[in-house]
Order: sequence, then structure tokens, then C-alpha cells
Amino acid sequence: MLILVTGFPGFIGKRLVAKLLANDPDARITAVVEPRMAAHAETVAAEIGDGRVEVLPGDIADRRLALASNDYERLIAETELVYHLAAIYDLAVPIELAQKVNVEGTGNVLALCDRCERLERLHYVSTAYVAGERTGIVYEHELALGQAFKNHYESTKFQAEVWVREALDRVPATIYRPAIVVGDSRTGETQKFDGPYYMLRSIAVAERRRMPIAQYGRSEATFNVVPVDFIVDALAAAPGDPETAGETLHLVDPQPVAASEVLALLAHEYAGRGPSYRLPPRLVMRLLRSKRVRDAFAGVPSEAIRYLNHPVRFDTRRADALLERHGLRAPSFEDYVEPIVRFFCDNEDDPAFRPGAG
Repeated sequence: MLILVTGFPGFIGKRLVAKLLANDPDARITAVVEPRMAAHAETVAAEIGDGRVEVLPGDIADRRLALASNDYERLIAETELVYHLAAIYDLAVPIELAQKVNVEGTGNVLALCDRCERLERLHYVSTAYVAGERTGIVYEHELALGQAFKNHYESTKFQAEVWVREALDRVPATIYRPAIVVGDSRTGETQKFDGPYYMLRSIAVAERRRMPIAQYGRSEATFNVVPVDFIVDALAAAPGDPETAGETLHLVDPQPVAASEVLALLAHEYAGRGPSYRLPPRLVMRLLRSKRVRDAFAGVPSEAIRYLNHPVRFDTRRADALLERHGLRAPSFEDYVEPIVRFFCDNEDDPAFRPGAG
């Protein structure tokens, strides 16, 4: 079986490829990789692939993925599964770049899938945050309900999911909507200390400077995080499950902790003490316009604060049905906060883990 993967050797993509190969000894992987990442991808492929991973330098933003004609036609003739993970995940991404990669890139992958002679399924990784600024409960079957968006990342991932849904009559697909992905629930291993790790970074700054730790998440808002191993296990389980065809699945924590509790759990694990005062969310966002304040908060971007103060919940009944059949369930953040913090402590001074490194 030939499986085409985009987003390799990224945080999720690297682990997913290893899992797919382990699950099926007959599987072969072709990874379309940005040229600047090709050398690294070849190294990773050699480590995990046992000769079964082919790296093709290309560009999903190009109509034919910037592949040679013979490679493109070979993929059309041989590909049976496609995993489309590649996207720009930066919350501050400019609209032009987000549109080119997240929307047009998905359209180009769909065009390839539409021509594939043996395609069984496209597995498309969206995000739970296509819900934008909606509040309350969001259901898996819902998408376009007139919502506004917090940033261009959300709006372009929304548009890309619209395109995938519109093509379902031609391209059989399963859509996955992960929450915010953090490190491995057993080892804590991650690729970058960004996203939720800004909270840990701000706690570390307060601890080094012997300052009080600030609480800046709304207590009534949930903060939904899931470990990377849960996401990979769910993505790898779906190909053998015909009932997931045409489905949209929330890969989230069905019982997320409150935003304020996440920060408190991290603070107690890292510093042995909790937050001692609370800053109103709007005040924090205004203060973060100052470089001096951003430095005090370890460079946390104002875009990230909005996710700590957004009261939304994601229904998981369709995903639960899939996961239960495969013995999978999203672990609670309390159950893996210790390895997350331990890995951070072991690597917090390593430049390779800083946002924007690599």
C-alpha cells in the first residue's frame, strides 16, 4: 500500500509515519517535503523507515505540488491513502501566506486525490478552531454558522475544510479536528516550546526573578489540549475503520480543564507554588503590546491569550465511537502534566526548542 503524506517530518507527521509503518509491514510512504526540509526529512526517513519512506521535495502551494511529471503521475497511479497534515500553524501568520498554504495547498492536494486511480481515503487534519469565535458547544457535523475568527490561521483552515467537504462526492475523506497539541503524554517530548508552553515559559521567568506568578486565564473558559501520541494513535486507527468515511471527528479532551486550572497545574509542577494574583484578560492583551511586558511574560504573543479566555466546548460523540472501538481515549491533562513539565525543565535552555528555531 502506498500512502502519501504531507507535513513530514513535522511534530505529528514524523510520529504518524512511524506508526503507519509499524501497523502495516506492507505499507510504503511517499512524503512530499519542502525543499528546505528535504535533507532533514531524509535523515528522519532513514531512522524510522527501514527503506520504506520516499522523500519527494515539493511544494503543496504549487498546482502539481512542484513535482516532476513522472513522480506526479506515479502518485496518481499508485496512491491508496493520503494524509494531508501540512499547514501554517502560526497564529500570527499573514493572510497571504495562510491562504497560499492552508487553502490553496489543500486545494492542490484535493486535485491530486481526485485523479488518484486507487484512492481509498483522504485523511485531512483540520483544527477544532475552525469554530472561530463561537461559544458554547460546537458539534462535529457543524462548520459554517456565520462565525468570525480570531486570526488568519483559523479562517484559512475553515476555508480549507469547506473545500474538503465540498469534494466528498469525488474524494472520500475523513476530517480530523485536533485541539491544541502538546508533547507526548508519557515522555513529554515535543518539538517547540510555543503555544501552551508560553505559560510554562512565563512561570519559569517569574521563578528565576523570584516574582509572583500571574494568573491570566478566565476561570469559566476551558483550555483544550491533547498530547501528540493520542492524535497519532487516532489518525493511525482510522484507515481500517470504514465507518469513519465522510466523518468529521473532534480529537479533543472531552472533559477539558479550566484555563485557570491549566496554569495552576503547570505552576505547581514547575515551581511548587500557584499563581498569587490575577490579571484581567483584556488588560494582559493591552500590556503585551509593550516589549518590556512581553519579555516579562517570556514573549507570549497576545494571540495566544485569547485561547485562554474563550468559553467553548467541543462535542465528541462521533470521535468517541471511533476511539472506543480501538481502545483509545484522550487522557486528562492532570494525568500527564508531570512529564510535560519534566521535559520542559530538561530542555528549556536549549535554543532548538525556542519558537521560530529550526
